[in-house]
Amino acid sequence: MINTKLARIMSIAGSDSGGGAGIQGDIKTITALGGFATSSITAITAQNTLGVNKILNVPEEMVEAQILAVLDDIGTDAIKIGMLSNEKIILCISNLLSKINKNIPIVLDPVMVAKGGHKLLDIGAEKALIENLMPLCSIITPNIPEAEVITGKEINNIKDLERTGQEIIKMGINNVLMKGGHLTDNNLTDILISKNKTDYFYSTKIITKNSHGTGCTLSSAIACGMGQQMNLYSAVERAHAFVNKSIKYAPNLGKGNGPLNHLINNIKN
Repeated sequence: MINTKLARIMSIAGSDSGGGAGIQGDIKTITALGGFATSSITAITAQNTLGVNKILNVPEEMVEAQILAVLDDIGTDAIKIGMLSNEKIILCISNLLSKINKNIPIVLDPVMVAKGGHKLLDIGAEKALIENLMPLCSIITPNIPEAEVITGKEINNIKDLERTGQEIIKMGINNVLMKGGHLTDNNLTDILISKNKTDYFYSTKIITKNSHGTGCTLSSAIACGMGQQMNLYSAVERAHAFVNKSIKYAPNLGKGNGPLNHLINNIKN
């Protein structure tokens, strides 16, 4: 059951000038699903559908100030975390979130590996993310390259995906949604793993170049659902379906990896 009160959802992430991912994608997703979006920008990027041209990290003091400004006044019912570009920002956010209400759901999209396979975080930042931030989160949503970095395990099939997710749970993580989009299967399988339960979410894989922002959209949709007092399964189920439909009706913008269509609730099947 969805609470009719307008849920306040904070996104802590980088800015995407192309509008498909990051803060911009999160705000569109949260708004489309009936939430009220607030933000703390961790980095400013100059990017479009062809790639990222430049990144300017926001000082950790400013990241913290944005979070506190929102929490001290508007408050929040859930938090989504995306791009955190260095160890200082990760430790700053970890320290801050360790002191807030433990009943506030925190969804982490562990942005660690670029689409081309290049690691986005140095060893210190990876360690801080895994050891300091991940245990504070209600759920993390790694794709396959990210899960491989977190565990050091190689993932080649659905069995590997589930087994690696169970390894992540053993690391002290509350819940993990293992995203199977990088597998070559015709069907897309995401696996939600908790300490005592495993659930599968299936959809037909859509072959398209328009997939920019899928991870941001999925994680912010989950955060929105949890902030609206949906249980975790229902929040993931709705988010999975929302992303799939957003890809299906993508607006086909730009010359490269285009954005999703976050206005799909205005489209009739």
